[in-house]
Amino acid sequence: MAGTVRLEPVDERNLEPLLSVAAAEAEPGDVMPPVEAPAGWSHARREAFREFHRASFGGLHGPTGTRMYAILAGGEVVGVIRMAHRDEPGTVETGMWLGRSARGQGIGAAALRELLNEAAAAGMRLVVAETTTDNHGAVSVLEKCGAKLREDGGKVHAEICLDSTLPAP
Repeated sequence: MAGTVRLEPVDERNLEPLLSVAAAEAEPGDVMPPVEAPAGWSHARREAFREFHRASFGGLHGPTGTRMYAILAGGEVVGVIRMAHRDEPGTVETGMWLGRSARGQGIGAAALRELLNEAAAAGMRLVVAETTTDNHGAVSVLEKCGAKLREDGGKVHAEICLDSTLPAP
C-alpha cells in the first residue's frame, strides 16, 4: 500500500489537488453528478466539480448533510470518500472513488475503515452503500470491511453495522 492512508475533510486547501487527480485519473461521471457541459474535463465541468464539493463544506450538519473526505495515501490526494445522512436515524450512506493509479493497493479498504471510525464517532449506527455487480473493486472493499451484501438486479446493496466491532485494519 502506498504509505499511510488518512482522510481529510475536503476544503479549499485540497480541492484543487483533488480536481487534478479526478481530471487525470477518472471519468467525470464516476466522480460527480452529471452536468450539462461539453464532454471530458471541460472548464464548465471543472467548475461544476468545485461547486459540487464546496456544497458539502458544511458537513453532516450543513445544507447537503454530506461530509466529503479527501483520501490521502503517502501524503498525496488520491480520491474521495463521502458520508451522507439518510432518512433513517443513525444511518449514513457512503461512496468513494480512487484515481486509477491508486486502485488495487488496499487504499479503498483502508479509507472505508477510516470512514467507519468517523461515522461511529458521529454517533451513526449503520453505514450503507450501493454499487453495481460489475464493480468488483467496490464489492471487494465492502466485503473486506465486513459489509452484508445483497444483490438485486445488477445492483449490490451493502450494510455495515457499527454496533458490532469495527473491522481490524
